[in-house]
Amino acid sequence: MLTKRRLFIHGQWCEGSLGETRDVINPATESAVALVCRASEADLERALESTQAGFNIWSQTSAWERSKILTRCARTIEDRIPFLAKVMTLEQGKPLTESRGELDRTVDVFDWCAGEAIRAYGRLLPQRQRGYRQTTIQEPIGPVIGFSPWNFPAVMFGRKIAAALGAGCSIIVKPSEEAPGVAEGIVKACQDAGVPDGVLNLVFGNSAMVSDQLIRSTITTKVSLTGSVAVGKQLSKLAGEYLKPVTMELGGHAPVLVFGDVDVEKAADMTAAFKYRNAGQVCLGVSRIYVHDSIYQEFLSRFTDRVNALRIGDGMQDGITMGPLANTRGVQHMEQIMSDVQARGGKTVTGGERQGNQGHFFRPTVVTDLPHDAKLMTDEPFGPIAPILPFSTYDEAVTYANGLNLGLAAYAFTRSLDIATNIADDLEAGWIGVNNFSPALAEAPFGGVKDSGIGYEGGPEGFNSYCKTKFVSQANMDD
Repeated sequence: MLTKRRLFIHGQWCEGSLGETRDVINPATESAVALVCRASEADLERALESTQAGFNIWSQTSAWERSKILTRCARTIEDRIPFLAKVMTLEQGKPLTESRGELDRTVDVFDWCAGEAIRAYGRLLPQRQRGYRQTTIQEPIGPVIGFSPWNFPAVMFGRKIAAALGAGCSIIVKPSEEAPGVAEGIVKACQDAGVPDGVLNLVFGNSAMVSDQLIRSTITTKVSLTGSVAVGKQLSKLAGEYLKPVTMELGGHAPVLVFGDVDVEKAADMTAAFKYRNAGQVCLGVSRIYVHDSIYQEFLSRFTDRVNALRIGDGMQDGITMGPLANTRGVQHMEQIMSDVQARGGKTVTGGERQGNQGHFFRPTVVTDLPHDAKLMTDEPFGPIAPILPFSTYDEAVTYANGLNLGLAAYAFTRSLDIATNIADDLEAGWIGVNNFSPALAEAPFGGVKDSGIGYEGGPEGFNSYCKTKFVSQANMDD
């Protein structure tokens, strides 16, 4: 009997009213490991009514009390990491070590938002004349909707919950149906930590139907999505019809520029490790590698050696460093990319094909000698294929890096202070790493430019997007 991943509406775990379910597939074995219950329109209407009732309570709860509850959420999730990590790996595929690391970052998010709840100050404006007090007040924006993806099913899900609850909002969250178990586990932790009924609602179901009904509702006030560019544009357009603010963390195609003055082995090792994290299914992960021609061959050789040393397999097994792709679509996309690589005269240095006959495994791949308009260089691969191309000058490298209408993340390796400073100014991306790769941090804003998004998750910038600002001008009657 398969476990059912259920809906959570007004403090109650329930199945969808129409009894619809969908299989949850282990990407390493291609076998069903759970069933996810799907919401009907009637279920969504109940969730909307619940979130309004929850907001009426939670928005009047003191920031200090909200902070205490979020801290308890963090500790409860932390205590359950061993169990939740196994659930994540079974449903999403990443190695257990990566699942644990993601859950650690999820705990960080709840802890940070607990603190930010009591730091969400307004301003006291300087007086223009005696007898006046002019202030700004931060208030919760209202009931919000969050849509989270399958590639990081804990931390992206947790970001939306923690920020919304910290700001005093209620929230309905719709995570991916492909990896629902860890979302269910986080919601259970929040329930056990004392989040009141209605403040947090969890739904699954047909994405188009769910997003349409929740966004069109007069109850909801804000939309937050982590997802693809195409879906982000659709939901932004729909939200715009109702003048609802959005946070859109969308796709990327992150370049890394490796200049000729670096420690080649260190730069290659760091880039390879980051590239194949989560089997390359990382929106801010490395997608295009440009290396100065003076060190190109040395970097390529070292990078390829590190790739060939990766251990590919079921993420539940010890010593595995790269798991399967999360779904069949991912494998098919990799095969399409490799077909284009071959058609465009690219050279496959290692990998380039599916591994085995069971599971969504694709060998970690290195490609060279591609034209800059090849599919791999223009479309986000979202998988374990790394193109490595040379450059000669700084201006050439920056032109390559900024050549797409995407700008989520970008990276560079250099010992030159001048180059590092110019990189920060010249690269068109919301997240820039110089001599390091850093996963999204609780305290830092995370968002993109161009087609990579609108607004931010994380940091005070992300937290404040769940608030509305009220200006109050008060004067003494007797003056």
